[in-house]
Amino acid sequence: MVLSNVAPLKGGYMITSIVGFLISAVYVFPRSYTWGLTFIIFFTLMFVASMISMTYGPDEAMYHVGHRKGK
Repeated sequence: MVLSNVAPLKGGYMITSIVGFLISAVYVFPRSYTWGLTFIIFFTLMFVASMISMTYGPDEAMYHVGHRKGK
C-alpha cells in the first residue's frame, strides 16, 4: 500500500488525544457511561491516526505544506 500524499500530524494532535482519553476515562466515564465510552473511542481513534501518521508519513509530503501558490 503506497501512501503518496500523507503529511504527518502535529504533536499537539497526539497530546490532545492522550489528555482527552485520560479526562474521559477518569471524569466522564464514571458519571455517564454512554458519553464516557463515546469520548474514549473518539480519542483512541485520534491516537491511532497520529500513530499511523508518524509511521507512514513520507518526508516528501511535507515539502508542499505551508507554501502558497501564485504569490
